[in-house]
Amino acid sequence: MALRHPINHELQLNLSEMKKSKKSYIYPFILLFILFSCDSGFDEMNTNPVRLTSIDPAFQLNQAIISSSPGYNNLTYEVTIVRQMITPFQGVGTGGNLNQDNRAATEGNWNTGYRTVLKNLIDGLARLESMPERTNLKHILQIWKAHTFMTLTDTYGDIPYSEAGKGYIDGLVFPKYDSQESIYAGILSDLEGAVQGLDASKDAIGQEVMYSGNVEQWKRLGNSLMLRAGMRLSKVDPTSAASYASKAVSGGLMQSNDDNAVVRHNADYRNGVGTNLNGGQAPFYYLDQEFVDFLKDNNDPRLTSIGVRYIGALSGNDQVEENANRDFDAQVGMPQGYDNTTIIPVVEDAGLASLFDYTQLDRSRMGNPEAPNFLVTYSQTLLLWAEAAFRGWAPGDAEQLYHDGIRAHMEQMALWGNNMAISSSEIDAYIAAHPLEAGKELELINTQYWMSSYLIGHEAWANFRRSGYPDVDPNPYPGSDLKEEDFIRRLTYPDSELTVNKENVDLATSRMGPDILDTRVWWDVKQ
Repeated sequence: MALRHPINHELQLNLSEMKKSKKSYIYPFILLFILFSCDSGFDEMNTNPVRLTSIDPAFQLNQAIISSSPGYNNLTYEVTIVRQMITPFQGVGTGGNLNQDNRAATEGNWNTGYRTVLKNLIDGLARLESMPERTNLKHILQIWKAHTFMTLTDTYGDIPYSEAGKGYIDGLVFPKYDSQESIYAGILSDLEGAVQGLDASKDAIGQEVMYSGNVEQWKRLGNSLMLRAGMRLSKVDPTSAASYASKAVSGGLMQSNDDNAVVRHNADYRNGVGTNLNGGQAPFYYLDQEFVDFLKDNNDPRLTSIGVRYIGALSGNDQVEENANRDFDAQVGMPQGYDNTTIIPVVEDAGLASLFDYTQLDRSRMGNPEAPNFLVTYSQTLLLWAEAAFRGWAPGDAEQLYHDGIRAHMEQMALWGNNMAISSSEIDAYIAAHPLEAGKELELINTQYWMSSYLIGHEAWANFRRSGYPDVDPNPYPGSDLKEEDFIRRLTYPDSELTVNKENVDLATSRMGPDILDTRVWWDVKQ
């Protein structure tokens, strides 16, 4: 056992107390040193060196353009309402296929339009207030804002417009709903001002994704959108429609397919429709019978560029390339009015193996996840111009413009790639066989607009309501939520708006009509 010397032990105790005493004096100084040291570099230490603290509005424009590509909502309602595609399945896809109000789906355009597209556009325009030299970028943002608001108001009717997107900027978290009539006045005014303000000699916009900063192409897009917006007024205000159509044509419209407003997709920015059709929704969507019958009855070569049928398919697992048939005569469209149970005897009568044996959009070509999305096209613009010329609202040869519009869309097929090009001889033969017949001008022009707008669901549906063409049968499904109308005239507001902005929604519906699928938007009047 070790013995400790009493003196040494006492010395050790004293030394220990001294150490404790020194620590008690030193700790506060250390603490003060740490506090002052942290304070001097606190901001730098707590700032993410790679996180943006500001953003160039040109990049906000890009985000807005890319996010404008149609998504799943396009399949659930728009292309189904206009009889281009159909699904017999219920669940997440319930919507236009059954004429039912599926509010989990009707909010699709709203959420994307306000939360992403307009959020970037309106914030970008606010940032540009401190950059007066960037006038071209400002006007380009205004053009795309007009396109976005046109899509939203055509879908829902009265919507937040003058106070939209200003929650952060001005604290307007419960925006009022503007009447569609006032919204269209604003859209047309903005387009006219933006086109007049664009000047190729001023600020360059080399970073945007659509036209690589080509100001003249943006001018042509602005005028083409002005024609589109002006023609929307053909039933409610033909005088204004004629005036804006004339201004748009004289200002200069799209000149070729090079001017198409198109979102190009890749592995990083995938096509929303293509992604759904190549994922869990792959075996659920088919080309509508009326769409396929129109193409076959008119010997239209676009059918073999669009459709594919998996012969003998008994399930989605059989929809593989070895069963694929893209021949014109092999295609069979699916009729509307049925669900996946009630369609069984219809399938048997048609001599098909199962409902999975109907023609689909070819998911390896136009329905590819990296396929482009066309939003405003040369073909559409020519066909609207043809109608304006026929009505005497703008100069031009209506029949020549009609044929040029058909040609432009058939030539556009090549821009999807994947062996979708149509030969010039096929195009010439089709045009020769389809003159603009006297007495049927509006029907023929707008039916071709329906074809030209395939997969641009919101525009195909809007022009269908405006013009009444194509002349297709309504969906006869017995479980319809429609009360008086044969076709869905608008989509309903999101439940979130009914909860948090109810006072403004109620004011809108008191002016516009009830929040149901039957209610017509302002320009969609019965005639």
